[in-house]
Amino acid sequence: MSRTSIPVDSETKERLDGLKRDDETWDEFLTRVTSDEEPMTPGVWTDEQADEAMERLRDGRDRTAE
Repeated sequence: MSRTSIPVDSETKERLDGLKRDDETWDEFLTRVTSDEEPMTPGVWTDEQADEAMERLRDGRDRTAE
């Protein structure tokens, strides 16, 4: 595998450091943030939104069981 360096200014590096997880390499971090998949972010729904989503999920399961 080849390696390369990407120069960034110190402000950009600080911002990236804040986004990078402690348990991931820089390569893993860059792969994660450039992924086409929408990540699930726990805790972004309000309680009401989460309750509504659970209700819809249960309704869908009930319909498939009929």
